[in-house]
Amino acid sequence: MDAITVIRAKRDRAELTDEQIDWVVDAYTRGEVADYQMAALNMAILLNGMNRREIARWTAAMIASGERMDFSSLSRPTADKHSTGGVGDKITLPLAPLVAACGAAVPQLSGRGLGHTGGTLDKLESIPGWRASLSNEEMLAVLDDVGAVICAAGEGLAPADRKLYALRDVTGTVEAIPLIASSIMSKKIAEGTGALVLDVKVGSGAFMKTLDDARELATTMVGLGRDHGVNTVALLTDMSTPLGLTAGNALEVRESVEVLAGGGPSDVVELTLALAREMLAAAGLPDADPAKALADGSAMDAWRRMIRAQGGDPDAALPTSREQHVVTAPSSGVLTRLDAYAVGIAAWRLGAGRARKEDPVQAAAGVELHAKPGDTVTAGAPLMTLHTDTPERFPYALESLRDAYDVAAAGTDFTAPPVVLERIG
Repeated sequence: MDAITVIRAKRDRAELTDEQIDWVVDAYTRGEVADYQMAALNMAILLNGMNRREIARWTAAMIASGERMDFSSLSRPTADKHSTGGVGDKITLPLAPLVAACGAAVPQLSGRGLGHTGGTLDKLESIPGWRASLSNEEMLAVLDDVGAVICAAGEGLAPADRKLYALRDVTGTVEAIPLIASSIMSKKIAEGTGALVLDVKVGSGAFMKTLDDARELATTMVGLGRDHGVNTVALLTDMSTPLGLTAGNALEVRESVEVLAGGGPSDVVELTLALAREMLAAAGLPDADPAKALADGSAMDAWRRMIRAQGGDPDAALPTSREQHVVTAPSSGVLTRLDAYAVGIAAWRLGAGRARKEDPVQAAAGVELHAKPGDTVTAGAPLMTLHTDTPERFPYALESLRDAYDVAAAGTDFTAPPVVLERIG
């Protein structure tokens, strides 16, 4: 086997054999295939696709590159959730402790930001002292004690995906459905959870722009999960507008804590509860009431214990940006559009995301929204505030927002799309 032959095969729209897939994933993991060669293969996959057999074999090869975890010693049933990525998508933060407060164990292995979408680990690392890297023993101990853990995948869990994940982010291949499906499902299957709920985003701020593409991805992942014995369902959810009122690391942590305290934006609360109910039902706890756990403070208690268990201080002040820039409404009327992708690019350009896989992120950078579609705005009033520690980034961020929103005349009818669009599985 050699990398050039495999690249040429997919470049020329051929089906990769099981042997080619097994070899190239293993050789890349060991360093025999270089980053630039795998980048070329990723682009060929993006452009020419893979069939169901190729995706299943690629996923199996990624799982086989490392170890598999075992949570059978836990007294609770396990349930996990994965989002395909969006703008302002901080749902994992309130969701994991909420589901734990309702009786399930949530082994939430999360990732860094990809492209214009934020990363859960980047967000949580804005909490002083919190650490993403736990050994398998530490992860199991936190799950046993608290019921929820949010951490990075261990070094031994699907190591092929860890390398590919970072490479996709900086080579324009994030959107490839076979690579998204195999990346997500290899980690989740190797993780060993008994139930999995997939939040597949649809819209301008998602990697899947259309319902048809989102259905294809969701159906592929649900099939992969069930083939490996994981009770898997998917929700297709709207990402035409940012979730909540913040996009950025510390900004989103602050908003998540508001949700756990019984407040927060209505769309964040609605989606958190919808996913919690799916996770609990899939784990065999259909009678648990996540709304009650938010209202009575038990979800907040689980959050605080989870953060402390990973070295964080839930009472510490979160970072704030040194510089802000206010974007004002151009006219009075009804805000009818606020493009999620443009807001995500602005947050990324302000320092909340990465241009290269080794880049740091700014904890305090991002975009704070003061209105959402359907809200009445006044000319000259704040529409959003940009946050960064490096003010030379403002012009670049503002460029992405130039055509990001529309304001219609007062009295214009506007109906926002539902938060949950479809259920698959």
